[in-house]
Amino acid sequence: MLVAWKLSGKPLTKEHGGPARVIVPKRYAWKGAKWVKEITFSDRDQKGYWEVRGYSNTALPWENDRYS
Repeated sequence: MLVAWKLSGKPLTKEHGGPARVIVPKRYAWKGAKWVKEITFSDRDQKGYWEVRGYSNTALPWENDRYS
């Protein structure tokens, strides 16, 4: 996971996810987060808002994996 708070040396604007934006490697666009309220570190996977409502936990776009 990458947390960015600047772009080209300037603070991120709200339109670009500021004050900090998270980039999650190997996750396609619909699994990415634009606005972050908090970061919690855990030793186990926890389903998020959409996953508990039936969306895939992995969302692998090359396998058309949108729904669980």
